[in-house]
Amino acid sequence: MTDTPILHVDMDAFYASVAVRERPDLRDVPVIVGGGSRGVVLSANYLARQYGVRSALSMTRARRLCPQAVVIAPDFETFQQVSTSVLENFRRVTPLVEVVSLDEAVLDVRGSIRRLGPPVGIAEHLRSVIHDEQGITCSVGVAASVSVAKLASRRAKPDGVVVVPPSTVTAFLHPLDVGELWGVGEKTRTMLHRLGLVTVGDVAHTPVRTLQRAVGHRLGSHLHELAWGTDRRAITPRAGPLEPDRSMGADETFARDTDDGEVIRRELLRLSQRVSGRMRGAGVAGRTVTIRIRFADFTTITRSRTLPEATDVTVEIYRTATRLFDALGLQRARLRLVGVRVEGLVTRTSVHRQLVLGEPEHGWADADRAVDRATRRFGAVALGPASLLRTSGRR
Repeated sequence: MTDTPILHVDMDAFYASVAVRERPDLRDVPVIVGGGSRGVVLSANYLARQYGVRSALSMTRARRLCPQAVVIAPDFETFQQVSTSVLENFRRVTPLVEVVSLDEAVLDVRGSIRRLGPPVGIAEHLRSVIHDEQGITCSVGVAASVSVAKLASRRAKPDGVVVVPPSTVTAFLHPLDVGELWGVGEKTRTMLHRLGLVTVGDVAHTPVRTLQRAVGHRLGSHLHELAWGTDRRAITPRAGPLEPDRSMGADETFARDTDDGEVIRRELLRLSQRVSGRMRGAGVAGRTVTIRIRFADFTTITRSRTLPEATDVTVEIYRTATRLFDALGLQRARLRLVGVRVEGLVTRTSVHRQLVLGEPEHGWADADRAVDRATRRFGAVALGPASLLRTSGRR
């Protein structure tokens, strides 16, 4: 099966699986990973999914659907460690690894077949190694193109492998709803359904020019290729030991909508501290700081600023985040959620900070690393910014 060199590997209910791995007593009960009554579901195990609980569902709705579920707060440090280990297994197989997210990647194994055997054998090898080393399962789609491999891995869930040879691509694709095509969102799906194009086969048998007139030249051509499984997008490997995402971030939904600037800035500090700590743990730094603001009516905006040098320093990230927030000039607007994200990550060792005349020998970067050492030894509540103490109950 050397004509199916593309593997799409997707961890099964990744965050929930890792959480249950840390709590074996929860293996046979519904588990939801998420935060707060007003937050959203990050992940749910398959027992919880039987009750209709899905990622991105509001926690209120999830609790209503499955009141007996155990809710676990996300542990992003552990998720990152597991994801990094899984990524290392991928890179042992092939350097052509394109990471889609913490729990998902595409591999081109054509250069590894002589050494490791056919693609389906490589897929089984990866599943076995990941299960043995990490205690979680994954599903793998094997095909000639990225988009078909993605759909195949979805059919393989949970904990399986599905191979789609070129000779069976149309039989596999054409009965599917057009919304299952990779990259077709709800708006495009609704538009295509309105045009009478319900299945992938409907799209495939519509002339390209008709598609282009209906949805635009570029999208029409792309949909035609996806519908016939002829897209051959090259895999773009990500060089260096970076976290799977090109960015790291954290959001927080307030228990109540707030317009209190002091509360909002404290949350920006807490999020900046959380993000920078994860960055230092992963050995990366970034130049672009982005804040996300969601208002009470669910309107969401983002604002970004690119720094002269990449950083992983909490104070620098927080200072930039608060400047972005202050520049919005919000007048008593009530906020539901705030988020901080650092983008354009590079390895920390590649960053050379510009020396400043008169700068102290030990600065904020050293303070951050001292905090990291203390929290690793005594826990996350051992040490932190003084302004956050008033919200934690500590004095």
